[in-house]
Amino acid sequence: MADQFPGVGHSRECLPGSAGDNLGRLESRPDDSALPEYAGRQSRPENLSDPSPAGASKPPLASQIGPPLPNNQVPVGAGKVGKAAKPVVPLEVLPPPTLLEQWLGQRASRTPEPLPVEQVRPWWAPMGRKETTGFLTSFVFHLLGILLLAWIWTLPAFQGRPMGCWLGSLEEGGLESLLWDQGQSHPAGQPLLPEVEPVPMEVAELEIPPPWPIGSVSGSSVRPGGQTSPHTSQPLLTEKMSEPVVRFVPGGGLEGRDPQKRGQIALQRGGSEASENAVERGLRWLAAHQMPNGGWDFDHRKANCPGLCRNPGSHGCTTAATSLALLAFLGAGYTHRDGPYQDTVHRGFYYLLSRGVKAERGIDFMEGTMYGHGLATIAISEAYAMTGDPLLKEYAQAAIDFIVYAQDKKGGGWRYQPGQPGDTTVTGWQLMALRSGQMAGLNVPSPSLALAWKFLESVQGEQGAVYGYMDPTPRRSTTAIGLLCRMYLGWRREHPALQRGISYVDQWGPSAQDIYYNYYAAQLLHHWGGAEWNRWNSRMRDYLVRSQATQGHEAGSWYFDGEHTRVGGRLFSTAAAIMTLEVYYRYMPLYESRAVQGRP
Repeated sequence: MADQFPGVGHSRECLPGSAGDNLGRLESRPDDSALPEYAGRQSRPENLSDPSPAGASKPPLASQIGPPLPNNQVPVGAGKVGKAAKPVVPLEVLPPPTLLEQWLGQRASRTPEPLPVEQVRPWWAPMGRKETTGFLTSFVFHLLGILLLAWIWTLPAFQGRPMGCWLGSLEEGGLESLLWDQGQSHPAGQPLLPEVEPVPMEVAELEIPPPWPIGSVSGSSVRPGGQTSPHTSQPLLTEKMSEPVVRFVPGGGLEGRDPQKRGQIALQRGGSEASENAVERGLRWLAAHQMPNGGWDFDHRKANCPGLCRNPGSHGCTTAATSLALLAFLGAGYTHRDGPYQDTVHRGFYYLLSRGVKAERGIDFMEGTMYGHGLATIAISEAYAMTGDPLLKEYAQAAIDFIVYAQDKKGGGWRYQPGQPGDTTVTGWQLMALRSGQMAGLNVPSPSLALAWKFLESVQGEQGAVYGYMDPTPRRSTTAIGLLCRMYLGWRREHPALQRGISYVDQWGPSAQDIYYNYYAAQLLHHWGGAEWNRWNSRMRDYLVRSQATQGHEAGSWYFDGEHTRVGGRLFSTAAAIMTLEVYYRYMPLYESRAVQGRP
């Protein structure tokens, strides 16, 4: 039992009458026979000591602290039989409370103080100084506002008379330079200013060659002395005084891209069965070198071609590579909705659209260069024009908006990064993209085309017969690009500079290595037609058919080690060669449909 009460030992030297004495007596019992005597015993207070002297006889403990037994029964063990005693729970001595328990007890017994009641001033009680100041400030402010509105209501404009006009400009001197000129009342329905007769004046003639479509003035509507006839609604400017309005000419559409009629159109316009077979073999090679993510890379080894094909490219723009491959499929009439390459084209566009980045204006498909963005815009716009897919329309318009945003607003061209002074090659791709957007019915702003016209004039030579890269120093590839852009922007077939430029390209002929030049020159001469196109086409077509690879994994591909094609590798050469052989139906000829000559 001593183990159940820490601090209490087995010593019998406890003081008489103390709690220790009682415990000692309880421990000294030989057995548990006396335990029933303590049924119903309650613990005594610690400060209560036994008043009996030491050694004096004590009455039974049950008679001292326990309740009396009912029916005069005596406890068990006193010689009489009684009722069975209940088991007694051993006495537990609780340890003294800790400081934390004492503190918690004091807080629990403490009466909580009542919360202070907020004093609310009745409405009739006088206000304090702060409240009076706020009220007066609000009252004066609102009173002034009401007076100002009342004064404005009395102004002449609200009484049926003009209020006058502001003279000056915020941009030319701020608010101090604005003057108010009080208007004079006048009868209702009369103009503010009296009608005056126009004073004749001499205007110097502007010598601007008109390559764009302009309105003409019929001779019957002009009288001697420069006066117009009465039935003319408004005076028309002469051709030399017209503002240049640059826009794409009609024609050159995509209606020839029908897989069922493609071969027939090719035969009619200079193609052959061999050239069409070469196109199909090239498309199979492109499909075999598509990456698992759906895109293409100029380094074709990243696709399912671990070193089986030579001449990988080094340019890292995957949007440009993917767009070139997609353009080759679209040129043959194969889309994500029709043709044997639906899955290939679908995965290609899925990858291309995923590369778009939301820009300040539109969507950016650059991946580091405007080459990639221009090619992506052409592919998305032509796919929308061919299928009418509404998802492609949103991306195509956003890509066109980015081209307009990235244009050099001073020089009018485009280069690798937005806003840089332009060069002819990047500008050519952007103009072709805007042209594709126009054919798809998208919004292409005319001011952007006028700026591009300005750039072409800055790099032209011989009054537009030849073109350079960033200056008028002529090159073959840039000359083909510049002349093609002039065609799309409205130069007539009779334009002297265009005729001279066509003769130059005819004399140069196709290139054995520069497929970039061949691609643009083929479109230029196909639109031109005639003997120049026939001579050029027969040489180009047969050369491309002969130079296509026919052995191993490279079968169906091309590679030209030219200055402009080396970084694009075998993938660029193949895509460009396919599109060159698709020239017969890829775009309908501009001049054959007489779209330019027939417009007003």
